[in-house]
Amino acid sequence: MLEKQLKRLKRKNRIAANLAWTNKPRLSVYRSNTFIYAQVIDLEGKVICATSDIKVKWKLTKSESSKKVWEEIAKKALEAKVTEVVFDRNWFAYHGRVKALAEAAREAWLKF
Repeated sequence: MLEKQLKRLKRKNRIAANLAWTNKPRLSVYRSNTFIYAQVIDLEGKVICATSDIKVKWKLTKSESSKKVWEEIAKKALEAKVTEVVFDRNWFAYHGRVKALAEAAREAWLKF
């Protein structure tokens, strides 16, 4: 258990180091066992827009619902005039639902 936590902490620090030098808002993703959350955060740490798949009961797979979450966050980000972000996946590995959300973002208008 300790090894898993240590790996996550190392991964989070490595990702945070890459985010530190940018001057773009970040698209932060959190994934629980059931739901996925996404939010766009500006440089001062204020949330510009956020969404999740908790309230909306889509009858889709988890990967498909993460693409739907992306569609909603994209609409809200366009209203806030955000076109470029940095992808912050926290300590989550880049596969599954996190990868599906990122690929949906790249297919759309968002520049990473």
